[in-house]
Parts: sequence; structure tokens; C-alpha cells
Amino acid sequence: MGMPIAERLAKKRTLLEWLRWQVVVTEREIRDLEREDAEERRRREVAHRELRWTMSEPRAVEGHPVLHRGNCSLAAQYGGVELLDREGVIAAAEMHPDLELCDVCAPWGSLGIDKPADRPAARTGIDEFP
Repeated sequence: MGMPIAERLAKKRTLLEWLRWQVVVTEREIRDLEREDAEERRRREVAHRELRWTMSEPRAVEGHPVLHRGNCSLAAQYGGVELLDREGVIAAAEMHPDLELCDVCAPWGSLGIDKPADRPAARTGIDEFP
């Protein structure tokens, strides 16, 4: 003989309550995994930028393009958006023999070259200040 209706109804209500709890737990786990995934993507992007370089346009009319590390805040400020690998840096240096290296992010270290000598100050035609 079958189970009484009241007992079957109680079991179904218990099952429904457990399923609702499972939904809450599963939704929380999904949110946690989505946050972890977003953080992992962000870290990969940061690591990718740190292993690349970028070139910004000259800051003055008579200025020279400047090479930065990929994560340099000055590069973003002055228009350095395209990330370059080592071959891209070599090509940029060949295209722009007057290419300067950023003093803030010091890209020479990540390129494995010595720090360049300071450039002499540009002559303005004024010999001394009054």
C-alpha cells in the first residue's frame, strides 16, 4: 500500500526546502568563481603589460617619442596604447633614432640594456638667467 498523502506532501515540502537551499549555495559559489575568474584575467593582463613596452608621442613640438614599460602611468597619460614586444621595440628604435627612454618607469632594465647617458639640456639662446 502507498504512503499517505500527508506524509508524501511533507516529504515534498522538505525536498523543496532543500532544493531552495541548494540554489542559494550554488548561486553564491557561482558568484565567487566569477570574481576569481575576473581577478585571474586582471592579473594576466597586468603581467602581460609588465612584460611589454609602449611608445608615447612627443610631449612637446620639438620633443622625441618616449619608450615606456607597458604598465607606466605616463605612457597612458601621453597616448602610449599599443603594446610592443622586443622586436617591436627594435623596430621603433630603428624608425625613431631619437627615441628617448622614460626616466620614471626605466624601460632599459626590462630590456637588459644599460641606462642611457643623460642628454644635454637644449640650448634656448639664453646664456644665463638675470
